[in-house]
Amino acid sequence: MSSRARHGGGFTLIELTMVIVLMGVIGATVAVFVKGPIDAYFASARRAALTDVADTTLRRMGRDLHNALPNSIRTPSTTPAGQCLEFIPTKTGGRYRADTDAAGNGDKLDFSTPDTSFNMLGSNAALPVDQRIVAGDVIAVYNLGIAGADAYQESNTAMVTAVTGESAAPVETGIAISAKQFPLESASKRFQVIPAAEKVVAYVCRDGNVYRTASTTFSSSCPTTGAILARHVSACQFFYSGSNQERNALARVVIEFTDHGETVSLLDDIHVSNTP
Repeated sequence: MSSRARHGGGFTLIELTMVIVLMGVIGATVAVFVKGPIDAYFASARRAALTDVADTTLRRMGRDLHNALPNSIRTPSTTPAGQCLEFIPTKTGGRYRADTDAAGNGDKLDFSTPDTSFNMLGSNAALPVDQRIVAGDVIAVYNLGIAGADAYQESNTAMVTAVTGESAAPVETGIAISAKQFPLESASKRFQVIPAAEKVVAYVCRDGNVYRTASTTFSSSCPTTGAILARHVSACQFFYSGSNQERNALARVVIEFTDHGETVSLLDDIHVSNTP
């Protein structure tokens, strides 16, 4: 084979250089057009993730506040102000027997003297498991959030010591409580049940997180010892406005999330019933 034939099968350094240059130009051109859509995709994904976290956080808070004991929501003074919202949760409620029947039967809730038991109208066993009244729960009657009728001060609450069984029709459930003379009767003969493990719940914004902390006592200093409900919180504010008629109230949550330059801000007005 001649040297001309051997040479014709390869390529020169100039050709190689031109190919490299052309590939670089093409790659740079493609990158210019592709970078924008790719950046937009990741930015959109971050915003969607932040929105999902924000929505989940607000839904959880709304669900909790709808189950709050009437007149128990408050925003304690913290530094800075408006960074904590706390309340007394309830898991169920019911109506108590207010009087005996014509034959003098039935265990009524006596407001004239310290009482240790009463009948709840209806079946406790028929409730969902997580709503059933058990020993250690706390009964609250006609909470107004004022002196003499304030669950935080335990002036209108009593601990359940036992659920003593159910009667036949009409179905009633016996509830044994620690001796208590409740100060005020409920016009609708209602009571609420505070779970033993969560007597006060606090939502706290601090250090870029939203914390949900539950206390087993009726005291709270808005701690951050509970679970982190949300991260990447760049701003947060809680407001609470109770009605003068003590029947309805409005809790407002303003929260902002920021991640890699992407920010999502949400505001939610949560209407709660303060009918005791």
